[in-house]
Amino acid sequence: MADKLSRYRSKRDPSRTPEPVPAEPAERPGTPEGPGHGGAFVIQEHHARSLHWDLRLEHDGVLASWAIPKGLPADPAVNHLAVHTEDHPMEYLTFHGEIPAGEYGGGAMTIWDHGTYESEKWSDREVKVVLRGSRASGRFVLFRTDGKNWMIHRMDPPARDPFPPLEPMLPVERARPPRDEEEYAFEFAWGGRRTLVPIDGGRTDAARAYPWLRSLAASFGSRSAVLDGEVVTLGGAEVLVCYDLLYDDGRSLLAEPYTARRAALEALGLSAARWQTAPSWPGQAAPVRRAAREQGLPGVVAKRLDSPYEPGPSKGWLLIPSSGTSGK
Repeated sequence: MADKLSRYRSKRDPSRTPEPVPAEPAERPGTPEGPGHGGAFVIQEHHARSLHWDLRLEHDGVLASWAIPKGLPADPAVNHLAVHTEDHPMEYLTFHGEIPAGEYGGGAMTIWDHGTYESEKWSDREVKVVLRGSRASGRFVLFRTDGKNWMIHRMDPPARDPFPPLEPMLPVERARPPRDEEEYAFEFAWGGRRTLVPIDGGRTDAARAYPWLRSLAASFGSRSAVLDGEVVTLGGAEVLVCYDLLYDDGRSLLAEPYTARRAALEALGLSAARWQTAPSWPGQAAPVRRAAREQGLPGVVAKRLDSPYEPGPSKGWLLIPSSGTSGK
């Protein structure tokens, strides 16, 4: 039989990589052709030179493979690039590990999902499948465009809420803290540059202004999110201080109360040299305002605990200057 893995084998040295590298072609049963047939699939999250996801479908004794930079599309209105790569051995269905730097595909590889699939069509230019996994499920079609490029299209309805409009919620200025301060959380007004950070497919458009945010986006993997915060200078370096979460893992949080959004933000565990979660103190107007004044910050933002996220000016958030009358 033809050695379908010759290209795969030529790119790898079994003495230098933990990947499975069969010494010679294996006699394997072919995958039955035609609608209704299929086999196993795996999707691997690959932190190589650039983050991407590898979709591999069992076919004719090997794993037909595509590298998808932004992962499977969640919306049929948006197709994603899918780079057709060399066939991989069946042993790759369970492979995960660290491919050494300098080797082909060097970087960490983890199994993002696996399961079975049903083939509806398979040709040299179009592959139509139904995936049945725990995270990836539904009908997709991979199709060849002009030249050697491929795209992947979701054929089912959207699998997630649409991204919210990228318009920040703005506080209304007041001279004094609210009388019912127990109904509010109090945070520093940082005086930095307000920044919304949409994250999708391990990437963010905010990196155009702040290239160092690429690492933050990559750390999210396939998890989609929209962070709200400010870029401030701390210790001589720009840092993103995050204080709200508008969207998380395919679900819009705009209608959720501040307390729910705050809990979801804290669950992300954002803590690194260039990004962190802003502290928040419910019901503590005076001490937070005093601390802001001592640190030379412009003020305090009082955020009503039951307020949704309302783009534009909103009385749900109150900006109280750090100087001035300290009474309620």
